[in-house]
Amino acid sequence: MTLLCVVLGAMVGAPLRYLTDRWFQARHDSVVPWGTFTVNVVGSFILGAVVGTQASGAAAALLGAGFCGALTTYSTFGYETVRLAEDGAYRHAAAYVLGSIVVGLGAAFLGVALGTAAG
Repeated sequence: MTLLCVVLGAMVGAPLRYLTDRWFQARHDSVVPWGTFTVNVVGSFILGAVVGTQASGAAAALLGAGFCGALTTYSTFGYETVRLAEDGAYRHAAAYVLGSIVVGLGAAFLGVALGTAAG
């Protein structure tokens, strides 16, 4: 049952990540990878809320491991940071890393706080 929940969550999270990235790329002419930034921040918030509500079992597998695991992407974050640096956009790369960490952690803390208050 747990594995099925992970698979179902991933079936939603992975396409949503792809579509979010495409949406941002079509609307923003920027070297900053806003799609990846957005899904990582949103995923951090959702996972924080799941933890804050102390969800367990099927809900944690569906939302945490499945949905958030497929929605967020550390590998793409790493690749895009390297690509920015290789293109000479060092300030953008540094801002992307710092912003991703600070805003992502802030979103996770906010999610935990709201989840705890709701749960």
